[in-house]
Amino acid sequence: MSTSDRPLSPHLQVYRPQLTSTLSIFHRITGVFLTLGTLLLTWWLVAAASGAEAFAAAQWFIGSWIGYLLLLGWSVALFYHLCNGIRHLFWDAGYGFELVNVYRSGWAVLIGTAVLTVVAWIAGLIAL
Repeated sequence: MSTSDRPLSPHLQVYRPQLTSTLSIFHRITGVFLTLGTLLLTWWLVAAASGAEAFAAAQWFIGSWIGYLLLLGWSVALFYHLCNGIRHLFWDAGYGFELVNVYRSGWAVLIGTAVLTVVAWIAGLIAL
């Protein structure tokens, strides 16, 4: 392979995904999902303030299977972004840069996301 055929910078075709790169990409994606989920929440609040018919329509959509799926995705994104944000705060303070700690904290983020999501949904179902 000649030097002109090589990519100029690290590229997804050259490097295989690692936990650190995957978590970084997911952090950005969950930020977008949080924005979209906040729009759904805003619609629900505006509908509640707009009257019974608008609120019933919003409640119907959010109570549908697609609404629950969106809420589940939003809650996963929320807890992932929260846990990974805490991880980044430690990094900003200069802690956890050793490779073993980077992987431990990465797995902790994934486990924390799963646990917090399940606990929140169980608590929500119990409250119903």
